[in-house]
Amino acid sequence: MKSRSTSLRFLAAILSILLAPLCGCVQLVPPDYETSVKTGGEIEATFLARGQYEVERAEIDAPAPMDKYSIYFPSVLKDSDQKFPVVVYLNGTGMKASYYPALFNHLASWGFVVLGNEDPGTGTGKSADQTLGFILDENEREGSVFYGKIDRDAIGIYGHSQGGAGVFNAITANERSSLYKTAVSLSPASEPGAARMKYPYDSSKVAIPILILAGDGDLFETKVVIPLEELNKTYDRIASPKAVARKKGQRHAQTFYAADGYVTAWFMARLQNDEQAAKAFEGESPEIISNPLYRDQRVDLEARR
Repeated sequence: MKSRSTSLRFLAAILSILLAPLCGCVQLVPPDYETSVKTGGEIEATFLARGQYEVERAEIDAPAPMDKYSIYFPSVLKDSDQKFPVVVYLNGTGMKASYYPALFNHLASWGFVVLGNEDPGTGTGKSADQTLGFILDENEREGSVFYGKIDRDAIGIYGHSQGGAGVFNAITANERSSLYKTAVSLSPASEPGAARMKYPYDSSKVAIPILILAGDGDLFETKVVIPLEELNKTYDRIASPKAVARKKGQRHAQTFYAADGYVTAWFMARLQNDEQAAKAFEGESPEIISNPLYRDQRVDLEARR
């Protein structure tokens, strides 16, 4: 009976997320989140603030269920010989890239080409794989604004909720999995929950550095989506360099932007070799460990053999 009740709550919660955009009852990314989200460390604050680049956006038609690709990129890319790192984003259940302009704008302002699509069911990682394939094709297509501008050695991925689970599948079980250099999973559906929802993943197959962040601000997050016990089980299965933390007081519908300071720092450290950003996770006193706004922090950047 307990198992059936838990499953029903899980399905009901997922349904509420699916219907939320239609009824306007979910706040996605506040336009001012770069200045309104509370931070507990200097590095977190630095990388939550806007970066140095002006940003442009392109939208290109894509096959269903993606419908269109949204690409945010530094404006200087068009007239530069520089190659830029790429980050692909996976939507949560029922969500679309068009709901997250502030989030993508922020990361692009730090010198990334950021890609999303309109796929409302990203758990298998397939639409992320197709989206990555699209930008790599553009990198090879003469006449494209992205021609010769993509750094194939600096590709990352992140996602929230179902998309957080999809991150694991994107980097382990798809055609272009081996191209990713690092990943961030935000409030991922637990491995048992993802299996129930027909997009199972196996965290033990992760072979690249990964950051996992969640919140503790509502029962949906802590009891349905990713209970702490399941979060730790997933973390313990990963043999590659890794870090995990939960931001205090953050609800499930907030975690994908409330922890964005450390998301940006992780990508800056891993894809742009930024030494200040790396100090959030490396050294004798990683900032994320002592940050009073986080709990259940663990950092293990030595890969297990």
